[in-house]
Amino acid sequence: MKLEDLGYNDNLEKFRIENNLDNFEIGRVIAEHKERYIVRVLSGEFEAEITGNMRFTAKGREDFPAVGDWVALATYDPDFAIIHKILPRFSTIQRQAVGQFGEIQIIATNIDYALLLQAIDRDFNINRLERYLTICNSSKVSPIIILTKTDLIDESKISEIVESIKTRIKNIPVIAISNITKDGYEPIEPLIEKGKTYCMLGSSGVGKSSLLNNLSGKTVMRTDTISQSTNRGKHITSHRELIILENGGILIDTPGMREVGIADTAEGLELTFDTIVKLSHNCKFKDCTHTNEIGCSVIEAVEKGEIDRDSYENYLKIEKEKAFFESTVAERRKKEKEFGKMFKNYKKDMKRNKY
Repeated sequence: MKLEDLGYNDNLEKFRIENNLDNFEIGRVIAEHKERYIVRVLSGEFEAEITGNMRFTAKGREDFPAVGDWVALATYDPDFAIIHKILPRFSTIQRQAVGQFGEIQIIATNIDYALLLQAIDRDFNINRLERYLTICNSSKVSPIIILTKTDLIDESKISEIVESIKTRIKNIPVIAISNITKDGYEPIEPLIEKGKTYCMLGSSGVGKSSLLNNLSGKTVMRTDTISQSTNRGKHITSHRELIILENGGILIDTPGMREVGIADTAEGLELTFDTIVKLSHNCKFKDCTHTNEIGCSVIEAVEKGEIDRDSYENYLKIEKEKAFFESTVAERRKKEKEFGKMFKNYKKDMKRNKY
C-alpha cells in the first residue's frame, strides 16, 4: 500500500517538506476512540495520542485530530505512537455539538463527497436533507443523496419521492437503492473513485453499514436484524471509521445522527437556498428578515408559489439557528478574552507583590 491509496497528494507532501517533518512518519487517522486514535501509516496501524503541547494549546475541538486527518507522528510500538502535528485540511464536515451551545463537533475531515442516506420508508425528510446539504456546502464537500430500503415500498411511491426531492433540491444526484436486493446500485459504483474519500451521513438505522458492506464485498461493519415493529435495521456503529474499498475508494462510516445542528454556515446557507438568497437582494429593506416586512421579495415569491413554502420555512429556521450559534460563539469568545485579561493582570499583581 502507498500513502496515495489513502488519499495522500502533492499539497500534503509540499507541506511536509516545507515544515521539516522528515523525522516523522505521515499517516491518516482511520478511527477515533475518546481522544485515542488509530493511524494508518505505510508500515501498518498504530494506536496514538497527541502531545501534551497540542492538548495545552488547543483552543477548541477543531485543534484535535479527527477521522480523515493526515498527521505527523512518531511511532514506537503498535500500542504507542505520538501525534505531533495535523497537516492542513482541505475540508471539514462539522455540526453543532449536541447539548453544548457554541461548540462544534467534527464529523470527519479531508472529505471529497458526502453520501446523504435516508430510509425511503420512514426516515425520509426533505427538511433534514437540506440541513445536511447546508453542512456539506459550508464544508465544500460534494453531496450525493442516497435513498435506502426501496424494497419496502412500491415503485410509484419511490418515483414520487425522488421527484419531490429533485423539485426542491436542484443539481444534486439522487439514487434510490435496496441494500437487500442491491437494486439501484449501478449508478453508485462508478461514483466511487480510487483515492477519493466519501463520508456517509444519516440517522441510525438507515443502512449505512449495510451499504459499506455491500460496496466492500465483505462484512466490514456488523448490523443487527431489522425490527419487526419499526422495519428499521439497528445501526450499531459506535465510532467513526475509515475503510478502504476494493476498488480504491475510501469510505468513512459514522454513528447515526439524531440531531443535525448547524454551526457557522453562512456560505452553506447561501448555496443550499440560493434562490431565496438571490431574491433577498431585491427586498425593500436591507435588513429584511423575510418574515413580515412590506416589500419583501422572498415572501412575495412564496405567495406566488415560486418558492416552496416548506423550504422557505426551513430556511428561516436554519437561519435563526445559525444566528444563535454565532451569537453564542461571540459571547464565549468575549468571556474567554475577559478571563485571559484577568489572568494576565493577576500574574502581574503576583509578580509585583513578590518584589
